[in-house]
Amino acid sequence: MSEAKTTTNHDEIRKWVEERDGQPAVVRTKGKGGILRIDFGEPEDTLEPIEWDEFFRIFD
Repeated sequence: MSEAKTTTNHDEIRKWVEERDGQPAVVRTKGKGGILRIDFGEPEDTLEPIEWDEFFRIFD
């Protein structure tokens, strides 16, 4: 059975992603920041790996 939970807590998000071997990433756009993604597999050409600090700067 699947479960949904909503959170904006940075530590909870990072822990959840890392427990599932995910990496923070972004799709760059013309605007500021970009579209945030979590990369769980083979990196895609459109995804740019980023550090957690940048991920949460865009997130907030």
